[in-house]
Amino acid sequence: MRKQDNGGMEEGMTSLAVVRHSDGEIRPDQDLVAEEMPVALVFNGISHAVMMATPLDLERLAVGFALSEGIVGRRAEIFDVEADFVAGGAEVRLEIAQPAFLALKGRRRSLEGRSGCGVCGIESLALLDLAPGPMATPVRPVIAEAAAIARAAAELPAHQRLMRATGCAHAAAWCGRDGEVKAVFEDVGRHNALDKLIGWLALEGMDPGDGFAFMSSRASYELARKCARAGIPLLATISAPTSLAVDIARRAGVALASFCRQNGFVEYTA
Repeated sequence: MRKQDNGGMEEGMTSLAVVRHSDGEIRPDQDLVAEEMPVALVFNGISHAVMMATPLDLERLAVGFALSEGIVGRRAEIFDVEADFVAGGAEVRLEIAQPAFLALKGRRRSLEGRSGCGVCGIESLALLDLAPGPMATPVRPVIAEAAAIARAAAELPAHQRLMRATGCAHAAAWCGRDGEVKAVFEDVGRHNALDKLIGWLALEGMDPGDGFAFMSSRASYELARKCARAGIPLLATISAPTSLAVDIARRAGVALASFCRQNGFVEYTA
């Protein structure tokens, strides 16, 4: 991933000149702003989707998207992935197995991903994909103990570098069964952040059943569906779920816990 040419600032953000108004005082200042740009996902040479995303972990984003959207069924069907920055955005090129590519070409849908909407570009209600598929029966109980949720909630803020600097990023954390935060991925879009996490799990060859996803956002239906397809047994979120997120989680066998705090949470799929 690239480094920004902005005086040494870290990835995923840029420094802008602003005018700050505070307590009646007006003064020029600098402010850090999270980056957002179009990211084109190209499968076997054909552009399939354009996501508005923060330009971090783009290879992981593309791999996670391919898996969580059912473009490929497993990591082994992705042969290569490479990201490049182009004028006005970025492009991630994936080489996938021919059967998966032929199925992709046959789809009657056009995807244009946005940071705040997961169904933009769908041509009709009949094409809306709400089927997560059932989870494989987990070997161990999927709902985390209260102590694990509390630990994840306590540890997450220290890992939210982009959020601390800009106030404008969602986080998807991978936590062990004891709640230890092992990795965090940030993006202006919550779906993108989770796809980056899913892509990381796949590229690292990690067992998605050996932990849980902890999100700084609300629980939307897309997040529940993506966890189901990735084999993540528990989705924990800081904010509330939607009714469709609860329905999909229940049908798929994904445990859903929301309003997660250090002193408790609400379990929606008991």
